[in-house]
Amino acid sequence: MEHLIDIKENDIRQQFPEVLETLLRDHTTKQNIFWATDNYIHLGEKYAYNAPILPELITGNNGNIIMPRVQKDKELQQARVRDMAEVFTPSWICNAQNNLIDNAWFDREDVFNTEITNPDGTHTWIVNPDKIIFPEGKTWKHYVRDTRLEMTCGEAPYITSRYDTTTGEFIPIEKRIGLLDRKLRVISENVDKSDEWLEAAQTAYRNTYAFEWQGDSLLLAREAMIYTFIENYEQKFDKQPLLKSIQYIAYIISWNVWQMDGLKGVVPNSCGERKTFVQELFGEKEIVTACEGCKSDNMHKHNGIYCLIKDWNNKDTETNKKGRKIKFIDLLKK
Repeated sequence: MEHLIDIKENDIRQQFPEVLETLLRDHTTKQNIFWATDNYIHLGEKYAYNAPILPELITGNNGNIIMPRVQKDKELQQARVRDMAEVFTPSWICNAQNNLIDNAWFDREDVFNTEITNPDGTHTWIVNPDKIIFPEGKTWKHYVRDTRLEMTCGEAPYITSRYDTTTGEFIPIEKRIGLLDRKLRVISENVDKSDEWLEAAQTAYRNTYAFEWQGDSLLLAREAMIYTFIENYEQKFDKQPLLKSIQYIAYIISWNVWQMDGLKGVVPNSCGERKTFVQELFGEKEIVTACEGCKSDNMHKHNGIYCLIKDWNNKDTETNKKGRKIKFIDLLKK
């Protein structure tokens, strides 16, 4: 696979049938994710803020519409910072913060790499080339099953560091520092059979979550995660995974990386004033009801559409299959 930071939707559609459609799904609304930005409205009404992102809008002659932030026009970058507080973090900071998580989990420092400050003030890291040693009472399987979440993920640099989101520099697999990158590394260090590797990778993806407001960034995050899976499998087994394996990972991603207003726990812009009409003696009366959650700043009382995710470790009562649907908001204390 050619190593490009800008994953082309045309390539996904041609090489991996139905995967792009899966990556565009929103399981809460049972529709596609939507743009949630006015950056594309100049292309027509199908690119309006509330319009769904459809495959035909971003493939074919439209195949270069969605691109990583680093490749966007500078003026557009500034507008997104101003309008949506969109700020992307250099990989060395992502690494430093992910290291803090692992320092606590392993109860020691410099597990995956050592952070370096260069003489010119720039920052990088030196990878630990040795097989990761796990503390007493913990194994690589515990690490893979440990649940991690990136909030307001943008292009998900904390989950997978395929490229530095601020410079556009491609990062080879052996130097990656994302939460998911680390899980896949320990899987490859401990598993040599393809079927066991795939099963462990599915577990890693089921236990890695993220949410994002803007639809284009969300799709980029999902795409980065599916390509991370393919690249790691290729590096381990010198061949591409079967399409059905790619499709299933895409399905997990479509549940675990979702579109949400992180301050409210609902689908963006889905809550607000509600109008009802009551029949009275001399006609109808309009009653306007404000959103209680917005009014009281109570995350549990919004009248919008609360986002659903999957708890993959428990069975769904409707299907009796693993993957219980729950509201994200129910994980938070009232």
